[in-house]
Amino acid sequence: MNPLQTHREIPSLGMLDSMRAILAAGGGRVDMGSTLEAMHTRHGEVVRQHGGIVRIVNIFGPDDNRMVLLDREGIFSARKPWMQIMGHVFPNGLLLRDGADHRHHRKLMREAFKRPVLHTYLDRMNPMIQAGLDGWAAEPGRRSMYPALKALTLDVAAAIFIGGDLGGKAPAMNRAFEDMVAASMSRVRLPIPGLEYTRGLAGRRWMLDFLRGLLPEKRSQGGEDMFARLCWARGEQEAFLGDQEVVDHMVFLMMAAHDTTTSTLCSMAYLLARHPHWQERLREESLALPAGPADMDSLAHLESLDLVFREALRLYPPLPVIPRVATRSFGFKGYEIRENTMVVISPIHTHRMPAWWSEPARFDPERFAAPRLEDQRHTHSFVPFGGGTHICLGRRFAETQVRAVLHQMLQRFRWSVPDGYRMPVQQAPISKPRDGLPVQITPLKG
Repeated sequence: MNPLQTHREIPSLGMLDSMRAILAAGGGRVDMGSTLEAMHTRHGEVVRQHGGIVRIVNIFGPDDNRMVLLDREGIFSARKPWMQIMGHVFPNGLLLRDGADHRHHRKLMREAFKRPVLHTYLDRMNPMIQAGLDGWAAEPGRRSMYPALKALTLDVAAAIFIGGDLGGKAPAMNRAFEDMVAASMSRVRLPIPGLEYTRGLAGRRWMLDFLRGLLPEKRSQGGEDMFARLCWARGEQEAFLGDQEVVDHMVFLMMAAHDTTTSTLCSMAYLLARHPHWQERLREESLALPAGPADMDSLAHLESLDLVFREALRLYPPLPVIPRVATRSFGFKGYEIRENTMVVISPIHTHRMPAWWSEPARFDPERFAAPRLEDQRHTHSFVPFGGGTHICLGRRFAETQVRAVLHQMLQRFRWSVPDGYRMPVQQAPISKPRDGLPVQITPLKG
């Protein structure tokens, strides 16, 4: 029987409840996780939410994640929702492509993220991490961790992605990215001076001008950085990417590389500050390695760091929700999901479901270790990098960079937060501390 012939009415959050949820969550940015949990508890597994002219349906749990991310029936578009959300500031990034077009561009870009290339990236980033931490050592004491890590990851991104030192342009680029990311969540999208949307458009123009100025050199001389690799990447018909395609990919990749990495590093720094016995456990492993930067093989042996990395991604996934748009109507759990509905799955909710995680609100990295292996109870209960054909292409790069930074931090510093401190988190569009994460940094002796 056609499931669409037996559909039930999808439970609705209701206009009043929807508005309360938006207001309580600070416009949907601050506490998305609690809002989704309440929605799931009160209304069930498939919930319609008012989104103005956009039909939004939230679905919950690992089975739902698998259905959407694997998309075995070819129902969903990633481009349509992401174009609605961020297409005005990040058009034509890999995340905003579908089907054959997505496969083509992903294949071209994959060469820049293979393991041998990651080795060269690590060789480049290690001295930059060391130099950045030298600045911390020169001024120990109280420090806002988020801006400090963001400056460090932006410098690394510049070296890896464009092959140079930003110098005096670093503050302008950082501001451009912050404005562009904020604009992706703007509710009022009019080019009115002073609005965050307008600042986001200005940030995009700055990035385009900056990268276009580097294109001729990258096209003519090549290089080992990612910008040059994209300029020289060829498809099956030996065709190069066009200038605008290269620039659009670079804008999106540089944002994703340093914003999501900064998010994860901040979450790990906070959790290790709150749980000093885990910080000492990781430090013991790092100090067992030779002093200074580590190579890929050495980083792979930091098992406790890997456990904390995964637990931080579980508790604070950089991307809290993943949207798709249904390209045709389909039946799901006895409901009809209509064509052009935005279907949303929520890592931030799935990662805290008691059915899949023991004491889900508790920081417990051992849940990822044998014999528990809680993340293996279901293939899609742990999805910080998405899944399916759109799984994050740069996840190995992100893992390498996070391990490299934390390893050097652990070898050189201890850090702490006051008793009772809890990091206030803005969960969307990318998870980050609202107060900058103030910590006390103390250099290790010797």
